[in-house]
Amino acid sequence: MKTLSRLTAITCAALATAAAFSAQAQDYPTKAITLTVPNPPGGMNQIHAQPLSVILEKLTNHPAPVVNRPGAVAAAGTAFVANQPPDGHHILVTTPNLYLAIEKDKLYGVKSPFSLEQIELLALLSADPLIMTVHPQLPVKNTKEFIALAKSRPGELVYSSSGPFGILHTPVEMFAQATGVKFRHLPTTGGGPAITQALGGHAQITSGGPAAVQTYVQSGKLKAIGSWGVKPYPTMADVPTFKSQGLDIEAYLWVGLFTTKGVPPATLTKMRDLIRRAANDASFKQALEKASVVPDYREGAEFQKFFDADYKRMAVVVKGIGKI
Repeated sequence: MKTLSRLTAITCAALATAAAFSAQAQDYPTKAITLTVPNPPGGMNQIHAQPLSVILEKLTNHPAPVVNRPGAVAAAGTAFVANQPPDGHHILVTTPNLYLAIEKDKLYGVKSPFSLEQIELLALLSADPLIMTVHPQLPVKNTKEFIALAKSRPGELVYSSSGPFGILHTPVEMFAQATGVKFRHLPTTGGGPAITQALGGHAQITSGGPAAVQTYVQSGKLKAIGSWGVKPYPTMADVPTFKSQGLDIEAYLWVGLFTTKGVPPATLTKMRDLIRRAANDASFKQALEKASVVPDYREGAEFQKFFDADYKRMAVVVKGIGKI
């Protein structure tokens, strides 16, 4: 009889919990949905977060503030979201720095402030291929000539990046590992400063997303050598991919949305539905296109497959770089 009573109590508790989750999902969101950008204001994450915030506010009748939490190559803001209550009211807007920070910590034997087990994938918003550019005075017209020049001057050519193990550092090292060339690395504090170093001739090479380098290439201040994409990018269609030039390499400056692991399934479904509606809103697409970013929405298994493949490629590159 006691066993029966105990089973009844457990069943009632389970039903009550399920009912609570169901009610939460029906009411979701019950408060502001905070969009955390783990970088200073500006840049690709901000380009996506600001218009997304406006649309989410309209869809939910709740605030959707964008909060910048920079620090530790995006690890600080990521850790903040990873450690929030899993109620669906926190969204992380981030780039490949999500896992590059983890791989760097592994390399140095440092415990990361978060793990991927604490993060739930929501949706990919865009996936721009990185573009390699060189100073116009460098006497090369294509990848073949560039590789030949670099091999004739081992360790002399300088490339600038946004910082060690970041998304502008690892692709160039991927290129170097694939071709056997050796460069010198000039790390800076961000994508803008990295381009400035190349424009000023302090570095002969730099890379960036189409949105960052397109204007300089069109004006002749930088020369595009190749793209890390699998096909030509719509706004820079005349730039050949490295794959079309015989190099099997890929690298993307993608922007995706994530949340704290453990959000109840019903709430997660509503959350993803909201994001899907926002990402397909005409005003969101227009905001990205105005910034020369091509929308590339993916969710579920499609996003997971892209994420896993990209992570695998970059983890190999980080190990190849080794400790700096």
